[in-house]
Amino acid sequence: MVAVAAACLSLAATASSASAQSSTSATAITSSRSFPKTTTVKKNLLAESTSTSVDSNSNWGGIESLNPPQTKSTAEKEAEAKAAAEKAAAEAAAQAAAQAAAQAQQQAASRSQSRSSLSASTSSPSATVTVNPPDSASASALVAYAAQFVGVVPYVSGGNTPAGWDCSGFVQYVFAQMGISLPHYSGAQATLGTAVPSLAEAQPGDIIANGAHSGIYVGNGMVVNALNKNAGTVYTPVAYAFSGSYSIRRLL
Repeated sequence: MVAVAAACLSLAATASSASAQSSTSATAITSSRSFPKTTTVKKNLLAESTSTSVDSNSNWGGIESLNPPQTKSTAEKEAEAKAAAEKAAAEAAAQAAAQAAAQAQQQAASRSQSRSSLSASTSSPSATVTVNPPDSASASALVAYAAQFVGVVPYVSGGNTPAGWDCSGFVQYVFAQMGISLPHYSGAQATLGTAVPSLAEAQPGDIIANGAHSGIYVGNGMVVNALNKNAGTVYTPVAYAFSGSYSIRRLL
């Protein structure tokens, strides 16, 4: 009986301890309201956003006054660069053409004046063109002598004097001043002297000729020749003066 009573007391003590713990735990989680209870329902939820006012004198600008930086694609930039380059090239070409035209006009005026003087000096049978004679019998002296007639003496078919000459008449006259007699026919001039194998081996003073034309080689792929009625006595590239094959002959 004593043991049963002790067990009952132990159970009662345990139940009392559990009740105390439960009461303490319930007190720890109990909280009180930290703000007043709101019972009024707000009907206009946008009241705060519409209550803001702006000073009528304020100037915030407009979309039309914005000036954002303009950006361009790579293709647009390349197109603009290409257009600028083409414009610059066109302007340069126009300037070069204008300069060339002015130079040509000046040269034409100079030639006209020279030809007028030459015509006046050769109007009588005894008149002669005043030029410096060759200072020697060398090829370089021949080329220097022939250069004095460039832009001065006109082309005259069948002529062989400074009053006017054709291609072979010019070559004949220049070589005659060196003491060398040549026929007045380009085809015959193409057979004289010593043959030169190629233009790369040609030297100033050599004759370049075929059945249609003849001239005197001056170097750098150029000849001095009486080209035609429009050009007169001029320097031209060999390839321009001779459209077909030709012979290179050395007499000096």
